[in-house]
Amino acid sequence: MATQYFTATSLDGFIATEDDSLDWLFPLGNVADTSYPQFIKEVGALTMGASTYEWMLRHADRVSAETGSAWPYTQPTWVFTHRTLPAIAGADLRFVQGDVRPVHAAMLQAAAGRNLWIVGGGDLAGQFADAGLLDEILVQVGSVTLGCGKPLFPRRLTQPPLQLQSVRQVGSGFAELRYKVPRRDAAS
Repeated sequence: MATQYFTATSLDGFIATEDDSLDWLFPLGNVADTSYPQFIKEVGALTMGASTYEWMLRHADRVSAETGSAWPYTQPTWVFTHRTLPAIAGADLRFVQGDVRPVHAAMLQAAAGRNLWIVGGGDLAGQFADAGLLDEILVQVGSVTLGCGKPLFPRRLTQPPLQLQSVRQVGSGFAELRYKVPRRDAAS
C-alpha cells in the first residue's frame, strides 16, 4: 500500500492553466496507453482539492461521455474544501477541511490494503508530503509548455532528493516518471 500523487504536467511544470483548464492535456495521447488503467485498479481511496472537484463538476458531461458516468470512481473520495459544494449523485464523497493526517488515517482504513491516490492539486499533495505521508509521485510529463498556471508541486523536496524509479515513453506526447519520496527527518 502506498500514498501516491499521480498527475499530468506540462513540460514547464503546470498541471492546469491559470483558469483550471486541462484542454492542453487531452490531445497529447490516449489514457488507455498510459499506466493509468492498471494504476486505478490498485487504488482503494482517493482525495482531491476543491479546484479538482469543481473541474469534475464543470465537465460532468465530458466525463460521462468518456467513462459512462459523471463520477468515474467507485472508491471513497475525500474532497478538501472550505466551501459548501454540491455532491455528485452516486459518488461516495466526504467533504473535509484542515489537517491531512486524520483524513489519511480514514483513507487507509477505507482502502483496505490498496493504494491511496492524491488526485490533485499540487498544494494538497504537498500537504501530504509535509506530513510525511506521501510515498510516490507518478507524473506524466506532456510535450507542451503553458508558461504559467497551477504548479505541479509547490514545495521544495531537496534533502533527501526524490528517487527516480522508472521512466516510460507514451507515444510522442508523454514521458511517465515514477519517483519514490524518501522519508525526511522531523528537523527537515
